[in-house]
Amino acid sequence: MRLFGSSHSQNTWSNHLLLKVANIVGAIFVMGGNVYAVISPLDVYYTGKETYFTPASWSFFIWPLIHMLLLGTCVYQFSGRGKEVILERIGWRLPLLDFLNAMYIYSWTMQEYRYALVFIIFAVSVVTQIYQEVKATALRNFCDEIFLHLPFSLYHGWTVGLIFLSAFEAFGVDALTEPADAWTKAFVFASFVLLEMVDFAYAYSAVEGDLPGCLAISWYFFAVVVRQTPERSAFVHWSALGFAIFSLCWVMRCVIGLELKFRGRNNRLGIGEETSRLLGGH
Repeated sequence: MRLFGSSHSQNTWSNHLLLKVANIVGAIFVMGGNVYAVISPLDVYYTGKETYFTPASWSFFIWPLIHMLLLGTCVYQFSGRGKEVILERIGWRLPLLDFLNAMYIYSWTMQEYRYALVFIIFAVSVVTQIYQEVKATALRNFCDEIFLHLPFSLYHGWTVGLIFLSAFEAFGVDALTEPADAWTKAFVFASFVLLEMVDFAYAYSAVEGDLPGCLAISWYFFAVVVRQTPERSAFVHWSALGFAIFSLCWVMRCVIGLELKFRGRNNRLGIGEETSRLLGGH
């Protein structure tokens, strides 16, 4: 019985061993790629193509936060709950996402913007599938929120913005040498509208909405406001500011939804009634 128990424990640990290693290696590799992009002598955050949709350089530092959370996801995969969601439901899509993200970073660093657009589109399609798997899980405990919902919501919201940025980098004009013509302004405004619609979808995706996704898009909007000054294009600047302020409405909607959900959960647990009794209520 002791030998059987030892063998069973070893088999449980070694289940999906290759996938576990791939998740860890992929997370470390992509984080290393982002670090290299920051410290590289190419200085890609400041020397890349300037478009009328480019956000402030500091906005890209959301990547370290996402990748730090994904390292926590890699640790969480060794738990029973993590095994169920990360290994059995998400599966090999997480290493695939790491590969696509790494190729996007490489292409973007080399200023091969059309390749970067292709890779970020595929990356968003994969992270959308992962995001849907996470949202579909019935149980949502604290670890699920920190190591599953939070990183993939931020990831999804941020990379949706990068699709539009990559499209402008691939096909748009250079904002340093060419003024924004009517077509550029129209495409920028249409992109703002589509990004705001995604923000709206996050806010109403559940009773409590999706606060991290809304925050990622608001973060992008305000970064565009800072980068696209009125001197460069007054239309782009004030349009971005209007959409950025409007995006805060969806953030507030999520905050209110979370508060209502928490209050409803407390009521179901009888916390409200017990508190009322302690305070002298009837």
